[in-house]
Amino acid sequence: MTATTAIGLALSPARVFAQASGPGPEMSALSAYMSAAASRALPAEAAEHAKHHLLDTLASMISGSELIPGQAALRYIRSHAGKGTATIAGSALTAAPIDAALANGVMAHADETDDSHNASRSHPGAAVVPAALATGEEFGIDGVHFLRAVTLGYDIGTRVVMAMGGFEFSYEIALTDIKKWTVGSPIQGPLDAVDAIRGKRPFDADQVQRVTVRLAPSVAAVVDNRDIPDICLQHMIAVMLLDKTVSFHAAHDKPRMQDRPLCASARK
Repeated sequence: MTATTAIGLALSPARVFAQASGPGPEMSALSAYMSAAASRALPAEAAEHAKHHLLDTLASMISGSELIPGQAALRYIRSHAGKGTATIAGSALTAAPIDAALANGVMAHADETDDSHNASRSHPGAAVVPAALATGEEFGIDGVHFLRAVTLGYDIGTRVVMAMGGFEFSYEIALTDIKKWTVGSPIQGPLDAVDAIRGKRPFDADQVQRVTVRLAPSVAAVVDNRDIPDICLQHMIAVMLLDKTVSFHAAHDKPRMQDRPLCASARK
């Protein structure tokens, strides 16, 4: 007999009934907030942010469809998905909503191009937009309600991670970053810094003797000498030094991690 079973048997019928009588006040408040979102007008600033994040995530899906994870998602749709009318980004395929949301989510997060929310340390766009797009197509919602659904997803998704409490209310979509460089979030600032320094005083990679990057310990381990180019801080700084920019192709060129000039710059 498990501990759970023993506890269940020890409860009186009245007690068991009381536990199953309905949701608590927290879930009731959350459910009411979510159900009212369809009729709740967005502030102009939040709606504008929602449009930007929608386009940014769609672009992430399309670019991700050409990478290995995206190709795997497309193979899954071709081989296993049932019939449906939901769009699969970067292809002419359609699928049932749950399969479309899965495939588009995989493609959106395939290449570290998708947005990021610092406070929750999450990537909300890759989860929210594919789900909203698939269900929106299924139920035929209009653009206004679609933007409200996306904004709601950013609010709820990030706040669940942040434990849904103790925070002053804001539309979390306005606090989510759209990436300038197609690399992991902790590398954005260091690349910006190198780019800004070079903008004020041009230099070549062979003139650099040493590079020092300081990151918070909580994020440094995520990007320290990784074997994936777009989340390897040392490699991406070396790319910036040599190429004087970081392109999408350079951020996903794994064979180049063995390039001698790049390895030499990365050791700095």
